[in-house]
Amino acid sequence: MSTLSFDNVVNQGLALYEFRKGGRSMTDYKLRLPVGGLVNARSTAMAVLGLVVALVGAACSGGAGGGGGTAGSTTITMAAVDNPQMEDLAKLLPNFESAHSNIHVNIVTLPEDQLRQQVTTDVAAKSGRFDLFTEGTYEVPIWAKNGWIVDLTPYIAKDASYDPGDLIPGIKGALSYKGDLYAVPFYGESSMLMYRKDLLSAKGITMPDHPTWDQVAAAANAVNSSSVSGICLRGLPGWGEQLAPLDTVVNTFGGRWFDQSWNAQLTSPAWHDALSFYVNLLKSAGEPGAGNAGFTECLNAYNSGKVAMWYDATVGASNFTGTAATNSGYAYAPTKLTPYSGWLWSWALGIPSTSTKKDAAWTFIDWATSKDYIKLVGTKLGWSHVPPGTRTSTYALSDYQAAAGGFAQVTLDSIAHADVMHSTVDPVPYIGVQYVDIPEFQQLGDQVSQEFAKVIAGNESVDQALQKANALAAAVGKAYQGS
Repeated sequence: MSTLSFDNVVNQGLALYEFRKGGRSMTDYKLRLPVGGLVNARSTAMAVLGLVVALVGAACSGGAGGGGGTAGSTTITMAAVDNPQMEDLAKLLPNFESAHSNIHVNIVTLPEDQLRQQVTTDVAAKSGRFDLFTEGTYEVPIWAKNGWIVDLTPYIAKDASYDPGDLIPGIKGALSYKGDLYAVPFYGESSMLMYRKDLLSAKGITMPDHPTWDQVAAAANAVNSSSVSGICLRGLPGWGEQLAPLDTVVNTFGGRWFDQSWNAQLTSPAWHDALSFYVNLLKSAGEPGAGNAGFTECLNAYNSGKVAMWYDATVGASNFTGTAATNSGYAYAPTKLTPYSGWLWSWALGIPSTSTKKDAAWTFIDWATSKDYIKLVGTKLGWSHVPPGTRTSTYALSDYQAAAGGFAQVTLDSIAHADVMHSTVDPVPYIGVQYVDIPEFQQLGDQVSQEFAKVIAGNESVDQALQKANALAAAVGKAYQGS
């Protein structure tokens, strides 16, 4: 019996054509098959492929809502990370298209790891599949240096109302290369501790505004029970998943990826202590199935009352519902040896150099990152939905302060104190808090996180994982020694 990967079949179909019908992408069509990745029947896999082909054929036939658009119109294709803020953007897309009847936007929504893989492949190969995409602070300076993305400064200069000076300085700087903006923020974030005040209060625990990791661990173990886990921490492999919070723990414990001569440092006592602390906290008070938990899984667990605390992106608070929205407290990222430890990140919008529709792409980006878009989200979807961490003026809006007052200042202060040049105790030769800003880190971080996932699963010791991780880092560091 032949085995075909269901994911591969669907992804191949998506790669052929991003299907747009009534403003929806192909990814809106949820195909329900048993979980597991492999379809053990040729007929089932072929049926899936047939559906993909049929949808592509329908889209290309010029039917209503087809990807080609009407005569004289331009269709632009955007690759978007799958998160609540992008879901809100898709909901508000008709507002843009009604005001710009000559531009149609096809949003292809992808999970974070798939987005990075597909967008990186697109810009590196210069295939021109996308006209714009979400990219992060890690990618922007690297891709700008390579000439893969467009300098947006000339476009910004043409819109007197855009006001780039209103962009939050730390986020703006992270999205710049040689002083010019190569992407503009859709939202910005640092990291913080979010906790249920009622659950901690029931145990007589008061969380300080600037907790240490020892205080957080003590609180998590005190609150932990058979029905509520003490804390949710990402365990899902990936440099943008598990390693993001773990790196901030390593930093504040005094660890670093490389010394100033680019020698790998992952077998240092600081790395050993940080990784041991992280894994032990997951085992004693973390969420069940931590090895499969990323941002989305922790958000869902926190919203459903299954965890008492969550250390993650500040943007998480914007997505709280129910009791989580009304009974949460917020503290700065926990520390040990450093005064602050929050990361710095932005999901931003940029244009690949290969796009033949740059003007239309910028018109959409201009709209989606403007002051008016902030107000549109607030009035249409609720002020708690407003993308945080992008514009200083957002935090002066009384409606936003009323909705986000609990975490707004922590977000702003954490972004301001995130020092990408000096993220840990000792000097480092790289830029970045939760990543090393070199092209090789995307693969290195993923590989290292796989080793740490084995530790979380109990299949490898801390020392074994760090030895393997150090060897991987050493191989990368050699290319920079003497530079």
